[in-house]
Amino acid sequence: MNQIDHYRAGYIAIIGEPNVGKSTLMNCILDQKISAVTAKPQTTRHRIVGIRSNEHSQMIFLDTPGLVKPRYRLHEAMMKTAHSALTDADIILCILDVGNQYIVKDFDNHPAIPILLTSSKIKFLLLNKNDRSDDKRTAFLISAFTKKKIFHEIIPTSGLHAIGIDNLLVRINTYLPEHPPYYPLDIVSEHPERFFVSELIREKIFEQFEEEIPYSTTVEIIDFKEKAGRKDVISAEIYVERDSQKGILIGRQGTALKKLGEGARREIEDFLQRPVFLELHIKVRKKWRDNPRMLKQLGYTS
Repeated sequence: MNQIDHYRAGYIAIIGEPNVGKSTLMNCILDQKISAVTAKPQTTRHRIVGIRSNEHSQMIFLDTPGLVKPRYRLHEAMMKTAHSALTDADIILCILDVGNQYIVKDFDNHPAIPILLTSSKIKFLLLNKNDRSDDKRTAFLISAFTKKKIFHEIIPTSGLHAIGIDNLLVRINTYLPEHPPYYPLDIVSEHPERFFVSELIREKIFEQFEEEIPYSTTVEIIDFKEKAGRKDVISAEIYVERDSQKGILIGRQGTALKKLGEGARREIEDFLQRPVFLELHIKVRKKWRDNPRMLKQLGYTS
């Protein structure tokens, strides 16, 4: 019998509000960090593709931006990205944070409700960060959401502590359609290395800076040269919207930018598994979040 006979493969979209643990969950499922993770909401801006394959099945996870009410064209592009993932998906994973005291009461106003009520796709509810809950509360939540009759499966999980992940994968596999693998079995994502490098730099910006700074910045890789036997040379430009933001990123006598570069370089080397020389340059691009040309150049729109 051909190895591909009765093979299962499909797309699984991960949706939810900002900061519910979507990226942490996907990194846990893949046992590899490919989505940027910080304590701040709206870290994810692109659709991140993560692929988990074995000899029997291939699960293609689509980590999407957190569902928000758009304030900029960037947000509109992010929401379009999230909705397009739902169109492509065979299975939808809706993630809720069990730490939300009003998780059941608030759900009727959840931004995913219109999608969940009208979609014919297989729908999972993940009660995430369940390490913060107890058995009594978990049982109550499962009962309450079962009564809503929206989801095919309700599973307590914790991406941070790998709780419920094995069970989740088993249940996903039962719903995957029979289909040959979409990707080679030995890859974990379709994105090029330079994409992940830009995401790692942006992650460090989110971790190091406060208030509006992280949300006003984006990163573009200008040059990426691999050199056999020598360090790769990576040149990146960080775009901000105002001169004052540029000053904050650079810091007094360049100390903030130096710290950012050192932290990002370590993360990049860990990801690439080879040494790199990283150059960071700060440039002002006024109102880039509302500039259609810039959004297209940066890959947020097509």
